[in-house]
Amino acid sequence: MTHTDDFSNAFIARVAGLLDEFHTGDRLTLSELSTRTGLPRSSTHRLLTQLAEHGWVSKRGKTYALGRTPLEWGALARNHDRLHRAAHPVLHDLHSATGLVVHLAVLEGGDVRYVDKVGRGPVALPSRIGGRQPAHRTALGKALLAHTRMHAAYPATGCTYATAPRAENLLSRNEIARIRERHVAHECGESLPGVACVAAPIGNGQMCVGALSVTGPVDIVDTVSLATPVRLAARAVWRSLSPTDSQPHLGRPMAQRTSA
Repeated sequence: MTHTDDFSNAFIARVAGLLDEFHTGDRLTLSELSTRTGLPRSSTHRLLTQLAEHGWVSKRGKTYALGRTPLEWGALARNHDRLHRAAHPVLHDLHSATGLVVHLAVLEGGDVRYVDKVGRGPVALPSRIGGRQPAHRTALGKALLAHTRMHAAYPATGCTYATAPRAENLLSRNEIARIRERHVAHECGESLPGVACVAAPIGNGQMCVGALSVTGPVDIVDTVSLATPVRLAARAVWRSLSPTDSQPHLGRPMAQRTSA
């Protein structure tokens, strides 16, 4: 039997699309998955059965959810990611010093993807490790957008020249200039009512590889007093990544050059 590239690509696309439907963490029935993916019920059942055999999905009664395999791979990827490993102890220190929830994120297209999260606060936050938010609605995203040349391509994330947004299309010029000048970004109630955030980019003026932030209730988050500790934390992560202040190798192409 001859297998063509078209068949392989179609099969992979079906599996990827099926797994993507579990991104919310909800348990889904066979009918729901068939409807959402547009696949025939028989094909959906066959794929789910194969995925369950390898631990990618689990079945309970008539519902399905992600299994242990993707969680284990995710944990392995995080543990081998230099940015996560360099930042994690710094995030804990920042959380201990401020008492606020601390995030680490990277830019993927027009979104931020959370790489790490430390601490809990009085307000329940929707952020989760691996989750995404529109970049322009978060302080993390604003810090990244303002310090990144968005016309570059990111092969590792699937963001191409055609899909990568420009900072000027998402933020005002005044806000971009202010963030670049102060090396810190703020957000108050834009992603979640009653919640404020202060973020700083991780880089050296030539490269921006991520951003970290502190988040909490608006009546607790003092954007002025928190700016310095957040900036210092971001610098500490960068020094850990690159003691000689040269470009760090993070295991993937980092085409995020700053405009500042």
